[in-house]
Amino acid sequence: MNVAIITAAGKGTRLKGNISKQFMNIYGKPILAHTISAFQKSSKIKEIYVSVPRDHIKSCRKNIIEKYSFDKVKKLIAGGSSRQESVYNALIEVPPSTKIVSIHDGVRPLITSEEIDLLINTLIRENKKDSLVKGVIMASSARETIKMISKNSIDRTISRDKIWHAQTPQVFFYNIILKAHNKARRDNFIGTDDACLVESMNCKVNIVRGRHENIKITTPIDLFLAELIITKNNRK
Repeated sequence: MNVAIITAAGKGTRLKGNISKQFMNIYGKPILAHTISAFQKSSKIKEIYVSVPRDHIKSCRKNIIEKYSFDKVKKLIAGGSSRQESVYNALIEVPPSTKIVSIHDGVRPLITSEEIDLLINTLIRENKKDSLVKGVIMASSARETIKMISKNSIDRTISRDKIWHAQTPQVFFYNIILKAHNKARRDNFIGTDDACLVESMNCKVNIVRGRHENIKITTPIDLFLAELIITKNNRK
């Protein structure tokens, strides 16, 4: 069985609103609802687990899960003090029969069900070719010149061919990502994403080229861009 974990427990302070960004509306629909919708439509995802702030569980269930009939959402889980902890809280709640887990940011509402299915199929295919491949992530190539600096001075220019911007979903075999999180907890290691936890176990994580449009809504300009992209793609 394949499941999705959607992290939506952040506070979203950079948007400077009175409401957490995942619950802000785009065309009258919460950002989180746009995100869940893609996983609801995915032919590869059977169950969805969403981490949200503890004090938002009841309102999220009523105003998002029930309102939009997201019947694949099996549980809303109280998020932790960090994204990594929120993911772990969800990982220990999914059924032990789970084979593959897709982990996604709740504030990346522009992902599509086709991309989700592609990632899962790619993981299965790449693992058959190389058993060391335990995960795949969506990522976009760098478009601007990358500089490595020391204080305010440039040390060197890095080839853009070797630089990719990690996105989500990040898809892993369940037993591997759970082991990676347990190891990180033992080592008191906080990673910048789930892939780096799997990488630390000497496993391979492959890249699937994603769209630059798959943005994470963090600032007001991101919200504006998301609205434009949804309009362009006729996905209101």
